[in-house]
Amino acid sequence: MLDERSSPPSGGVPPVERRVELRPKSGEAPFDLKEVFFSRTDARGVIQAGNYVFRRVADYDWSDLMGAPHRLIRHEDMPKGVFWLMWKTIQDGVPIGAYVKNKARDGLHYWVFASVVPCEDGYLSSRIKPVGPLRDVVEAEYAALRKLEQEEGLSPEESGLALLARLKDLGFPDYNRFEAHAFSEELLARQRGLGQIEDGGILRHRRMLEAADNLKTATDALIREFEVVRIVPNNMRVMASRLETTGGPFTALSGDYGAMSTEISQWFEHHVVGEKSNFATISTSVNNSMFLGGVSKIIDECHIALQGDRRLPDGMNMDAERARLSALSAQYHEDSRRGRAAVAEEARRILDSCNQMRRHVLGLSTTRVLCKIESARMGATGEGLDDIIGQLGRFQDRVAERLTRIEDLSGQIRTLAEQESTP
Repeated sequence: MLDERSSPPSGGVPPVERRVELRPKSGEAPFDLKEVFFSRTDARGVIQAGNYVFRRVADYDWSDLMGAPHRLIRHEDMPKGVFWLMWKTIQDGVPIGAYVKNKARDGLHYWVFASVVPCEDGYLSSRIKPVGPLRDVVEAEYAALRKLEQEEGLSPEESGLALLARLKDLGFPDYNRFEAHAFSEELLARQRGLGQIEDGGILRHRRMLEAADNLKTATDALIREFEVVRIVPNNMRVMASRLETTGGPFTALSGDYGAMSTEISQWFEHHVVGEKSNFATISTSVNNSMFLGGVSKIIDECHIALQGDRRLPDGMNMDAERARLSALSAQYHEDSRRGRAAVAEEARRILDSCNQMRRHVLGLSTTRVLCKIESARMGATGEGLDDIIGQLGRFQDRVAERLTRIEDLSGQIRTLAEQESTP
């Protein structure tokens, strides 16, 4: 149909935007893979601005959209829990990405992957057409969650928590991990669909994330080694009391080994196991940087698209909107860059931690050698010491192997992060 919703040009009236669009009678509203669109709302979710593609896909007049609540385009298939999670996140000042099914004025629907960011006294949502493999999965999950809401009368919060629990079942420990993975999948699928070269920054982030996941696996293995070895000092003390009832060299050595083991375990708990340790936070840092980089790219595309719009609704300042989009794109580009720099620094600290751990383990090695010398001196009297000394040797060999793996992965992450940080 011919889109002629503005008054015809005459007597100083701005030129109309005449674009031909054929809309189907049912199904999905026309929304090309190459297109992007945005809308900006105030803090209450009332629409303040948008671009032509937003108005066209939604099939509303500007007069119907401007000043209307954004829920005007909400589709009844959307679970309430998704919007609860979105509002909770952005009201905390944190950007969020989500799959959303919207409803146009003529009853057609359209799926978007929306990234929503705080913007002055409100929020800005930029959207692309999702074509990645996750969209079908999400559509099925949304349908199941919507059914659950209706059958069990879930509140928006209960629905949102059910969504987070379901994402864990699907292999995403938190929403941050899901949105970063989904956004990167959609951006890469979009580029492939448009015949473009896949974004090198996204690919490097994903390699960093793979290394970070492997780092978590290696760290967990190291934790298990330390949990198992905690019994060795106890065994040494028992053996010492049996061999040297009045005290002696081995008693002293077993005490030294126990003290050093305790010191290492305490250091290990603080630097490696804690929730805020560099080992624990590096995956989150990589995800954040990858997601914010995607946000910056799409907002920048919205800025470029807006320059092609010939007419905006009354009261919307074209120059001001362009400046706002440009500033937001630059802000999130810088946030992503800082995130990569933080990842590189975290990787460096992990390498430093590995060096410190090696020094700690070297102290244990020295004590083990002394135990071996003492065992040889005691001869048959020290029967049983060889087993303990063997346990210590095997433990230290495994720790050295785990540390080498952790160092290799940390080095990979640091190199990738520093490459991406280079202009």
